[in-house]
This record gives sequence, C-alpha cells and structure tokens, in this order.
Amino acid sequence: MHDRRRGGLRSGLALGALALAASYLLVRSKTAQAERENPPRGKFVEADGVRLHYLERGEGPTLVLLHGNGTFANDFEYSGLVEELSERYRVIVFDRPGYGYSARPRTTVWTPDAQARLLHRALQEIGVDSCIVMGHSWGTMVALAMGLQVPDFVRGLVLLSGYYYPTPRLDVAVVAQPAIPVIGDIMRYTVSPLVSRLLWPLLAKRVFAPLNVAERFRQLSPWMALRPGQLRASGAEAALMIPAAMSLSKRLDTLRVPVQIITGTQDRIVKPAPNSERLHEELQSAGHSSELHLQPGVGHMVHYAHPHQIVRAIDAIAAQVGEPVGMRSARAEALAMASESGV
Repeated sequence: MHDRRRGGLRSGLALGALALAASYLLVRSKTAQAERENPPRGKFVEADGVRLHYLERGEGPTLVLLHGNGTFANDFEYSGLVEELSERYRVIVFDRPGYGYSARPRTTVWTPDAQARLLHRALQEIGVDSCIVMGHSWGTMVALAMGLQVPDFVRGLVLLSGYYYPTPRLDVAVVAQPAIPVIGDIMRYTVSPLVSRLLWPLLAKRVFAPLNVAERFRQLSPWMALRPGQLRASGAEAALMIPAAMSLSKRLDTLRVPVQIITGTQDRIVKPAPNSERLHEELQSAGHSSELHLQPGVGHMVHYAHPHQIVRAIDAIAAQVGEPVGMRSARAEALAMASESGV
C-alpha cells in the first residue's frame, strides 16, 4: 500500500511537471507571437538607467497620458483620444514601467512616487519643460505624485476613474499573486496567463459595465497584456494600491495645480463616491481649483465612453493655465526674427 501511494505521488508530480512545462511553452509561444504582431510603434528614452517606451504625436503644449493597471500606452490610441488631442497638443503616452515595452527593474519598488520621479526625468530627457498630465485608474496616482513633486513642471491634472483613498479591495489578494516571489514567478510563466486569457472577456465586460465593451478596445491584444513581465507589474501595482493611496491622500492638501476629475457613476472597479467625489470635495474645501464631471451610466473606461468630454476637460485646464512660457518665448523669438528679416 505504501509503495502504491508513493508511486501515485511520483506519477502525480510527473504529470504536474509535464503540465507546467507544456504551459510554459505555450505561454512563451503566445508571448513571442504577440510581440511579433505588435512591435514597438514609438520611441525609447533611458532615464535613471530604465528604458521606457513612449508614443509621441502632434505639436503644441505638451500633454502626457498615463494608462492604468493591466493595459499599456496603445489603450489611449484605441479610445480615439490620441488622434483627437494630437490636433492641438504634443501628446506623449508612456508605457509605464513594466508595461508594453518599458522596463521595470526589480531593484525598485515602483510606487506612484517612484514612477513620477522616473517619468519626470524621462520627460526632461526628451526636451519637455512643462506639461499637463492625464492619468487613468492607477495612472491617476502617478499623475498626482507628479503634481505633488514638481508643481512648477506639471501645469495641471486630468484624472479619470481614479483611486485616491485607502478603501478595502477584495480583488487585491487574487490580482497580486503574479508578483509573489518564486511562486508568482512560476505561475506567471505558466498557468496565470492561460487562466487570465480565459477570463479576459469577463474582465473586459466588468471594466466597461454597464456599457458594452467598446469595439475599439478589441484592438488591444490580450496576449500583450498577459505577458509574464506585464502580469508581474500588474500584480505588484495591485498590492501597492492601498498603501500608495494612503501615502498620497495624506499630502493632497499641498497640491497646487488645477485639477479636472472625471468618473463614471456606475464604475464597478473604483467607486466614485469614496474616491473622485471625495477628492473633489476635499480639494475645494482646501481652496484648490477642482472640477468634477460625473458621467451617468458609465463604468470604469470613461475614455472610451465619452472621449469628447475628456478633451473638453483637458482644453479647460489648458485655457486656465495659459500657454507655456517656453512656447510664448519661442513664438516671440520667431516673430522678432521675421520682423528683422522684413517678412
């Protein structure tokens, strides 16, 4: 009996090992295929030893877009925002660390503050001296951190569907698993991407609910979002949500830049009342410039539901803060040169 049990255990372990090996090969194949079909379409910049990928479109005052957890820079393209905004802004869309084609060294804990410092340095490297920053979901915390750290650099903030205060998150224990050392590493190269791919339609339905999943969102490659490296970034950021919000919320009274806040009233991922509505009330109570735009019947993906309203909010910030000093100086210099040449 004992020998039979031992033999059964060995057989089970062997089958488990084979299943993990088969999963690993399938995940590696799907990852390679996704990257062949979706090569980098932007530029790269290195800041503090970290290589970041970003898209750049248009001319005008600089506008920086920061995506949420689980997606990457192309999400803003698929929503139609980049196309519309690039008609009058220099739009820069980063793959945040660990997403898309940006690196995420494991030597750093990538809190919103750490990402804000890195992105500020990267923007300086590519010649940006001031910008408006828009963030979606987890990206709103990075945007807020930038506004708090470098208010003379960040001219205004547009915050979509953000999580700003430490409230209970039942999903953290599940979503954070790929970031667990060793076990998470094994899972994200084998089982986790396969299970997540099966659940992808349900996840997409949940973030868009109560609306239908936008057709343009279907352009986003699930396998690009479910590559092992990106799963680790997503898991780590899920684990950081509550402590990050706790840290930021304690400093919000020092925020000096104007803010436009947009959220869907039916957001099932981040409830609007304890987050966006509370942020607006507290900023106004502290005498800060804040406007709140509630989108009735809209869920978490507000940038797909009503992109034109988001464009209007960005335009409102741009009108409020005026033209960047650098652009005014450049225009004045150009006019002076034209005058001197008799044009």
